[in-house]
This record gives sequence, C-alpha cells and structure tokens, in this order.
Amino acid sequence: MSELTQEPGPTTPAGVVIAGAGMAGVQTAVALREQGFRGPVTLIGAEPHQPYDRPPLSKAVLLGKAEGSAFDVDFESLGVELRLGLDVTGLRPGRRELDTAGGPVPYGVLVLATGAEPVRLPGTEGVPGVHLLRTLDDAERLRPVLARQLDVVVVGAGWIGAEFATAAREAGCAVTVVEAADRPLAGALPAEVAAPMTAWYADSGASLRTRARVARVEPGAVVLDDGSRLPAGAVVVGVGARPATSWLAGSGIELGAHGEVVADDHLRTSVPDVYAVGDCASFPSGRYGERLLVHHWDNALQGPRTVAANIVGETPGPYDPVPYFWSEQFGRFVQYAGHHGAADAMVWRGDPAGPAWSVCWLREGRLAAVLAVGRPRDLAQGRRLIETGATLDPALLADPARPLKKAVV
Repeated sequence: MSELTQEPGPTTPAGVVIAGAGMAGVQTAVALREQGFRGPVTLIGAEPHQPYDRPPLSKAVLLGKAEGSAFDVDFESLGVELRLGLDVTGLRPGRRELDTAGGPVPYGVLVLATGAEPVRLPGTEGVPGVHLLRTLDDAERLRPVLARQLDVVVVGAGWIGAEFATAAREAGCAVTVVEAADRPLAGALPAEVAAPMTAWYADSGASLRTRARVARVEPGAVVLDDGSRLPAGAVVVGVGARPATSWLAGSGIELGAHGEVVADDHLRTSVPDVYAVGDCASFPSGRYGERLLVHHWDNALQGPRTVAANIVGETPGPYDPVPYFWSEQFGRFVQYAGHHGAADAMVWRGDPAGPAWSVCWLREGRLAAVLAVGRPRDLAQGRRLIETGATLDPALLADPARPLKKAVV
C-alpha cells in the first residue's frame, strides 16, 4: 500500500486531485474508494452541472425524453469533494500544483481526465444558429431546434453526425448531412464496410451530400463549395474531436501527435505522480502492437480501475483493453470491438443490405476486430475471442448462421 492510502500526512496533504468530471474522472474517484483509498479526493469539473454521462445527450436528452443524465453517485458519502464550474488552466509539477481559474490546487497525485473537445468549423465562431453537441448545455440549446422542426444541416457524417441526424429525423426535422469524404464514417471504417451505411440516410428520409465542403454559413443557409445553398434553420457541426489538453502546454507532460497525453501501459504520464485516463490519453497496446487513442465511453469506464490500483499501491497488469463502442442510428444498433488497423483479412457475415450483418477482421488468423449491425451475439462472442487471441477458420466464420465461437480452430 502506498502512503496515499493512509490518513493524510505531511508528505501528501492534498491527496488525489482529478482534473475532469466526466465518465473517466468520476469513475476514477469511485474506483479509488472501492479499492480502499482513504485520503482526500477532489474532483474538478469545468461545467457547473452535477457530473453526467454523455451518450444520452444525443438521444433521450436531446429529444426531451430526459432532463439530464447525472451519474448515480453519492459523492458526499464517498467523501469526494466536488469543485464544479472551475476551468483548469495549467500544471506546475515542480510545485505539485494544478492551476485553475479559482487559483492553484495542490495535489499529491494528479489524474488528468479532461476528455476531448469538439473540432469547430472554421469561420463559424459566433455565427447564430451554429451548434456543437458535446455538453448538456449544447443539448439543451438544440432541443428547441428539434421541437420547432427546423430545417437542419449536419456537417460531418461520423458517429455523432449520424446520431444527431437520427434524432432530428425522429423529431420531424428536414435533415441534410454534408460530408467532405466520399462516404459516411470515412475516418473510422474501410470504404466497403461504410458503403452499405450510405443507404441508411435515405431510408430515414435524410439527405446525404458526400464530397461536399462548406464554403460558408449565412443566416438561414449553408453554402457549399460548389455554390449550392442548403436551407438551414440550424447547423450542427460534428467533424470530430481532439484531446482537451492545450492547457498542459509548458507543463512537461509529453503530448502525442494528436495532442493527447502520452501514457504508459499503466496510464502513467511522463511526469511522476501524474496519470491520464479516458479521451485525453493514448496508451501502448501489446495486443495490437501500436499506441491507441480511444475516444469512446468504455475506455473511460475501464481505465480508472488501472489508475486507482496504481495509486493505492497494487501492481495491476498492463492496461490493454479490447476497445469497444456502440452507436444507435437510423433504427440500427451498431457495435464495434477491437482495432482493425493492422488486419490482413476481412470476412463478411450476412448481407449488408439487410437489417443484420457483421464484419470480422483477422490478423494472422486471429480475430482483431468485429463490427456488428443488429447482431449483438456476434459482438459479445467476438469481443471474448479477441481477448483470448483465438484462431478462427475464415470459411466457418463466413457462415452467419454459425456462432462465432464455433469458428475457432
């Protein structure tokens, strides 16, 4: 057990400070208490709201089916101090101080869990009617847009763009989705896998404009680079997210090519007693032989257990989860597990024109990733097979009537 698990003493007066009150930050606080940490825990969040879960923002909260998605965590009974509505502005490791808008906060151990921030569309700063969808306030600003059934233009056909378009169509809005690439999910999936998803937009009554770039946004319209004008009572930008780490400049914390905190296989940063978890950090994966930057909910749920175990002095194994995420769009439940970047073979299971199908990626005969559309059993079995490193027979795998686990050789 580390000295931080004891009652606070002169060497660790500040205990653990967690910068970021999203899923990763909250779960770190919870995991510390579950693993026996008894020292002070302070959770700092930039938003004034009680810490909340983000996935419902693009679904129930946006459609007015729920007022919020606050975590069911009793912070008071856990002995976790919440400091909300407080921006972090810098870090001085030599003094063990976190700079905030309210002044410096001393720490014994610091956990960076500031997540990611949406990429803004150039030239739209301050333009009325242009929205992002990342925070509870964003969702509440968009609710009346859907309630009034305005014409909506969505910029970006990635996961968040598709989910918002789904909600807007459900609310009765006319929706046009503008995508610079030649297909939806161009940055996430190979062309042949994303291609069947193109038809989902038309099936739902949404218009998808690919190979289209926004030239400018005017009041009531989006002008594309080919001169065409799209009526827009509101514009929703979903062109990606980047790690929220600009505030770490000059701190000595190593940042990667995407601006993320470079963590090791125990989620330790380049500075002693500073950890990083969730969307703001990358980690080396022994399973895939490369560094992964995972911007998904499940990573923010799993990583805190490793961080907490290290803080309380246990010796957990390397952090190397099988990445997992899901998306609900256009009446379909899409799930993905693994990482297909270095795969050398791909096997289809089922007809991609139908309501349920999946794709499996193999690397040297072992399952590397699986994408399942309406086939949750494929996802559940595939995730376990990736974890165990099982070798599969591609011919058996291609039979959609055969469970994935029955393709093991």
